[in-house]
Formats: sequence, structure tokens, C-alpha cells
Amino acid sequence: MKVRDKVIVVTGGGNGIGRELVLNLLNKGASVAAVDVNSGGLEETVNHSGEHRDYLSTHVVDITDREAVESLPSEVIDHHGKVDGIINNAGIIQPFVDVEDLDYEKIDLVMNVNFNGTLYMTKSFLPYFLERPEAHITNVSSMGGFLPVPGQTIYGASKAAVKLLTEGLHSELKDTNVNVTVVFPGGVGTNIMENSNAEGTRESSGDDEGQSHKLLTPEEAAEIIVSGMEDDKYRVLAGKDSKMMDRLYRLVPKKAANIIADKLR
Repeated sequence: MKVRDKVIVVTGGGNGIGRELVLNLLNKGASVAAVDVNSGGLEETVNHSGEHRDYLSTHVVDITDREAVESLPSEVIDHHGKVDGIINNAGIIQPFVDVEDLDYEKIDLVMNVNFNGTLYMTKSFLPYFLERPEAHITNVSSMGGFLPVPGQTIYGASKAAVKLLTEGLHSELKDTNVNVTVVFPGGVGTNIMENSNAEGTRESSGDDEGQSHKLLTPEEAAEIIVSGMEDDKYRVLAGKDSKMMDRLYRLVPKKAANIIADKLR
């Protein structure tokens, strides 16, 4: 689905990849509803939008609050007149500790933001998408959603759930006007570490796995994601590390898992 003249909702639009997704879409001629729990981050996104700010709306919403999410489609439509697509980008990681040492409060938070938030947004907007001539759902999983990363096991489980949710949606919607894409970023240079560990901050952005010199920039990641949406791709591997580990994990999953484990040891 080409994004020009479309209205796209972006979660986590106040920071990192989410902000760059908003700016990328605006530059390509889309109108955007940016969603984030952080009002200050959304204000900063507006400040970066320049001449396109008239095509941007901001919505302070905690995506783990189902009732708040369910009221969001009408807010977006009231502002923009329609809604054509969504990029479920918002997500957090866990503290880098083993499952044994991770408390249930953190576990619940990661699952609620990464999986339930994506599910709530998808279910709330899907009925409106089915009424459009064409529409698109893009869900951001992670390289950690198909490859185990020690110290990020619950995060990986939440992103694996996003993967299967998205692939299931693709099968369910294959004969409709709604296309579905799942994205697997590798290492992206964002501040998700800071956001995720800041007293339960529910902020978004992407993934911080990998060494800094190998990381995609948020701008590069956003371009890959939007291009995948416009090309109606089934799956998008964002970054050389994600592409390499995807191939290796398919061929020799245990070896691939051991490589990551040894690298982090």
C-alpha cells in the first residue's frame, strides 16, 4: 500500500524508530497519527515535523490500557477523516537478567507493552481497515523474536508472540483488502535501554541488540519498514545482522543460539 494520501497510525511515535517512522511517512505524503505515552516525546516529534506538522496529530495513550486504545480509532478519524494503516512499533526490553532473577512485575510489563499493546491496537483498528479500499498492518517484532538472546528471554517471548500474531493475521486476512507485514529489526541505535529501565516507562522504539558500529540508524530502520509496508512484504528483515542470523537459525538453530549466547557471555 503506497502511503501517499493515506492516514497511518504509528505507536511509539515520540522517540527513536517511531519518531523516524512518523517523519518518513510525512515526507512521503502521508498524514500521521503519532501515539505515545510520553507527551514530551510527542511534542519533540511535532517540532521535527516542520512544514508537515499540519498533517500530524498526536495522541497520548498507554497502549496497555485497552479502553484507551479502543477509543483511539474514533479520535484519529475525527481528526483526519479516515484511517488506512498502522505501524505497531512501540516496545520495551527487559533488564538484562535471566528469567530466574526477573520479577513478575517486569515480566508482566514487557508482555503487556509488547504483545497486549500490539493486540489491542490491531483489534481496535481492524474493523475500520476492513471498510477501506486498501489498508495495511505492520507489526514490529525483533531478531530476538526468532533467535534466543540470554538475558532477554521474556522480551524475546513477547516478540515471538508478535511474530505469530502477525503471521496468523496475514493468513486470516489474505482474501481481504488488508495487507499484513511483520518486521524483524536487528541492532538499531536507539535509547530503548534507557527508556525501558526508567521506572516502568512504556516507551517505544526498536531494538538495541548488537555493537554500535554495526547498528542501523533509526532513520535507516524507518526507511526499511516503510518500504516494506509500501511493497506489501510478508516479512521484513531490517539490518545485516537480522538477515544473517535468520539464515543461520533456519539452517542450524542450536549453533545460531550458541553463537549469541557465547557472544554475550
